[in-house]
Amino acid sequence: MKNCYINGIGNVSIQSVDFDLFESEIIEIQRLNTAQQPSYKELIAPAMSRRMAKGVKMGIYAANKALFNAKMVDPQAVIVGTGLGCIEDSEKFLDAIIENDEQFLTPTAFIQSTHNTVAAQIALHLQCKAYNFTYVNGANSFESSLFDAFMQLKHFNKENILIGGVDEIAPYTFSMYEMIGKVKQSGEEVNFKNPQTKGIALGEGATFFSLSNHKTNKSYAEVLDVILFNAFKDDEATEITTFLSKNNLSIVDLDVVFFGVNADALQQEFYNRMNTVFNKIPQAYYQHISGSYDTASAFGLKVAAEIIQKQKLPNAIQYNEIKPTKIEKVLMINQFNNTDFSFVLLSKC
Repeated sequence: MKNCYINGIGNVSIQSVDFDLFESEIIEIQRLNTAQQPSYKELIAPAMSRRMAKGVKMGIYAANKALFNAKMVDPQAVIVGTGLGCIEDSEKFLDAIIENDEQFLTPTAFIQSTHNTVAAQIALHLQCKAYNFTYVNGANSFESSLFDAFMQLKHFNKENILIGGVDEIAPYTFSMYEMIGKVKQSGEEVNFKNPQTKGIALGEGATFFSLSNHKTNKSYAEVLDVILFNAFKDDEATEITTFLSKNNLSIVDLDVVFFGVNADALQQEFYNRMNTVFNKIPQAYYQHISGSYDTASAFGLKVAAEIIQKQKLPNAIQYNEIKPTKIEKVLMINQFNNTDFSFVLLSKC
């Protein structure tokens, strides 16, 4: 059976454009966190850039960085996960309907508001006519794209695949989130280790990966297994043990466990239970760097792959007090609103 290696990573996040997990200062998280936009003029013509949604531009930039990082020229598939797609263009088009009394509407915002716009624009930019797919599956959107790529590399004739997760913030959507209590209210503390209030610290970004069944001397990590589901069939510890046993591992074999904690007091109960299950294992977290959004787990995979490659766990992402002696097997655990669960198992190459 073929393997699945992470050979390249590209990212646009709420941190600085040249952010380095091991050296850069981390920008303090707020309840609303917008991405730091890089210069797009080297990749996208200004006339096109003005009409492109923010998510599309972030996606093209991150995808190109991942390809360049892996020295991959022609991916055999482009697979993207997104929770809300180009939601800002959706808002623009709906505003135009109201303002123009449903008449004389320009179609640009509507055309670019569809969820598959990012994957399509990346393919157009690369002149890639291969398999092109977008997954819209809530907080499992990125994991769905990762699982698709994982299966194609393992069982089909694909050798190089570009995947990513993209989501953007839009003003009206944020106000709706605020109204229903999905995001932190003004003045509320954002605490990822011991949250006292409900709601997330909303973020946005694009993270892409060049995956291949060929290992290089610059490969970050190997993806051993991926599973996503909506609810636990048995108790959580049993399901985790079963997942690991399928890969000939047990909990004690793990070197680091990554949690997708998101500063929501209601959702923190799940991670408190996970903390008990893995109380003797070094733990890490990442959404205090990326902010929380549907495909934030893509940023988490980036961080996990980087610590495996560097064999270092920075203090800034350490969730408990246990230090790893080595970083060879890493398990990522994510969820949102006690559903959309996922496990991603990584290994040192």
